[in-house]
Amino acid sequence: MKKTTILAAALAAFAGMASAQDYPTQPINIVVPFAAGGPTDTVTRLVAQAMSRDLGQQVVVENVGGAGGTLGAARVAQAQADGYTLLLHHIGMSTAPTLYRQLPFDVLNDFSYIGLVTEVPMVFVGRPDLELNTLEEVIDWVREEGENVMYANAGIGAASHLCGLLFMNAVDQQMTTIPYQGTAPAVTDLMGGQVDFLCDQTTNTTNQIRDGSIKPFAVTVPERLDSLPDVPTTAEAGLGDFEITIWHGLYAPAGTPDDVVAKLSAALQTALQDETVIERFADLGTAPSPQDDATPEALRAKLEAEIELWRPLIEDAGVYAN
Repeated sequence: MKKTTILAAALAAFAGMASAQDYPTQPINIVVPFAAGGPTDTVTRLVAQAMSRDLGQQVVVENVGGAGGTLGAARVAQAQADGYTLLLHHIGMSTAPTLYRQLPFDVLNDFSYIGLVTEVPMVFVGRPDLELNTLEEVIDWVREEGENVMYANAGIGAASHLCGLLFMNAVDQQMTTIPYQGTAPAVTDLMGGQVDFLCDQTTNTTNQIRDGSIKPFAVTVPERLDSLPDVPTTAEAGLGDFEITIWHGLYAPAGTPDDVVAKLSAALQTALQDETVIERFADLGTAPSPQDDATPEALRAKLEAEIELWRPLIEDAGVYAN
């Protein structure tokens, strides 16, 4: 009996090694926990196409939106840990433990880490007919008008929601927040003048800024962007050391074999050095993460640090998703 058990265990271990060496043998599914057409979806599709070429299997993007990204994340946390179901999520992974007092997964322990993908700058933008020309003027206006200012966001936990929290904390003034079901309708209403102000990722606003559909005020990084050279930084525009980027990471379910994680991380690093990816990211106002950041260790360290960064801000705001 004992010999049979040992033999079975050895065969199982051998099978696991063989599957890791052969991986992948079928298409890989990357879950995006937001609607199609949004900034995270755009980033994922570019990376998925490049990873497909390196891995020799199709990498399919599946949009599983809802509940601020937690539905899609929960699906991956509960998926089989075989490397065929992945998650590409943004900074919302670090805010979910505080925003959601009941969360169907453990952010730190229910996932294997593959690597960072990109850190996308944010940009403050207003409706096209807003009669203000600088971020300093916007800050004065917000402090004077307070809750008369209509601030759009893509829903609780979205990048635009988080940037708004940080901005209101920085200027010590509340605005009226208008949550939408995603970034696209928020930007559409900003373009139409139904709302006044928004802070969102350059991946979703650069084209509208270029064609004059929305009015830019400042980017949330230390240096001006090549894609928007005429838009000042928040420091230049009078908001001190206000900085925020929306980082994206690639995850697998906890327990995914180390060899599989290593293959996925290597494929991610290769994808992020792909010329098409670099060029398309640049068009969107961002850049791929450097090779040293596209690793499991770097992603876990980033996630842990960001959880601690956002916890007090969310608790002070007292805004929770459930």
